[in-house]
Amino acid sequence: MEISNTITETQPQKFELPVDSEHKATEFRSFSVAAPHMRAFHLSWISFFACFVSTFAAPPLLPIIRDNLNLTATDIGNAGMASVCGAVFARIAMGTACDLFGPRLASASLILLTAPAVYFTSMASSPVSYLLVRFFAGFSLATFVSTQFWMSSMFSASVVGTANGVAGGCGNLGGGATQLIMPLVFGVICDIGAVKFTAWRIAFFIPALFQTLTAFAILIFGQDLPDGNYQMLQKSGNKQKDSFSSVLYHGITNYRGWILAMTYGYCFGVELTVDNIIAEYFYDRFNLTLHTAGVIAASFGLANLFSRPIGGMISDMMAKRFGMRGRLWALWAVQTLGGVFCSILGQVGSLSASVAVMIIFSIFVQAACGLTFGVVPFVSRRSLGVISGMTGGGGNVGAVLTQLIFFQGSKYSKEVGITLMGVMIICCTLPIFLIYFPQWGGMICGPSTEKIATEEDYYVSEWSSKEKENGLHQASLKFADNSISERGRRAHSAAKPSEDTPPTNV
Repeated sequence: MEISNTITETQPQKFELPVDSEHKATEFRSFSVAAPHMRAFHLSWISFFACFVSTFAAPPLLPIIRDNLNLTATDIGNAGMASVCGAVFARIAMGTACDLFGPRLASASLILLTAPAVYFTSMASSPVSYLLVRFFAGFSLATFVSTQFWMSSMFSASVVGTANGVAGGCGNLGGGATQLIMPLVFGVICDIGAVKFTAWRIAFFIPALFQTLTAFAILIFGQDLPDGNYQMLQKSGNKQKDSFSSVLYHGITNYRGWILAMTYGYCFGVELTVDNIIAEYFYDRFNLTLHTAGVIAASFGLANLFSRPIGGMISDMMAKRFGMRGRLWALWAVQTLGGVFCSILGQVGSLSASVAVMIIFSIFVQAACGLTFGVVPFVSRRSLGVISGMTGGGGNVGAVLTQLIFFQGSKYSKEVGITLMGVMIICCTLPIFLIYFPQWGGMICGPSTEKIATEEDYYVSEWSSKEKENGLHQASLKFADNSISERGRRAHSAAKPSEDTPPTNV
């Protein structure tokens, strides 16, 4: 995360949105393109959307691809795991890269590095080559971390859950959109005259080109922070480079990050798993056409358009009334209900009931993703990128484990696997009860009455005495002041009078 030094006196910068003391926007206007806040929002979700389309471009065409490459059920399961397991470490690395170099350069670089794998999918000729291209293309999902980091750097505490939820939801929409896009592109190419085993290969050039273009858009139009790019701020002396070891240390030693990584594995991880299996599930179980199965499967991912943003909004609304404790209770309740509906999905036997339950399940599990990243920005100010990367990586770990346990080979039918996956969601959501912030409390206990019990003490504790003497903790002080709202309405009303001053356009 950015580290502010003593800011030299300059002319106040003008912003189109009202901002707080860190120049983070205190309002979220989804249809605005105001620079730099809303421009960063649109660039981040569009690029993440493109990466999602590329990573999951294969499953909608799997009935054709498996016949062409002679893929077995085990080959398909291994490739599905490969598509998400590569991003586990990529997401952690992305978080650290965002902390040190900024989200703009980090995300654009990864997008350009993974685009060739999408192009090379058209050249796959065996189960091994198919697995490899899916593995390397899956690294691009780490752009989710840069998306959430970017939003947390641009939007204030009062709207950060909404900003993260909408950006993540619009990006995850790619998982549903690709279920429609790829069969449509495949059909058009077939209509032109290509045979089906050639048409699916040509189709992959569309998501690959889209992904490449988004990277250049980020580099040309993007900005790391409200006040400028990392490199510019470092040269001007308004920001200093942080130590890699310190950023990493304060991230991995914060137990709250590990718990959120585990629970995220069973909301976003489940979403990734379903993206890999759902089209084939409906195609095989209900004897549907490829197009019909793709449309039904698309409805699961397309729910991200509103379900994940709703999760972020619920998180912010609960925080206004109940503070951080409200965010945690909402996360646990929504994700647990997602597990219940997932188990029900595996038990229903009719097509109409399966579609209805799948849509309800998708709303809850995706809303839980938005709720998770309503909590993440407050775990650590100094190591926000690392915490975001750990949490995002946990989502991929959950996807890998779920597919390995329930959907690889023929140990379980897909119906049984989906049912057991729901039970696992419920169980792996329970550790949220262990998350506790001394200054705000947790789900069961209120804030601490001894030791560290203020926002300032919590966030400044990430800096050494020597670093504080050099003024490197000033950004954490500002963030702590802007995070007092996490006490909840009743506690926040007793805060110092200066906090009642409405934000202005600086």
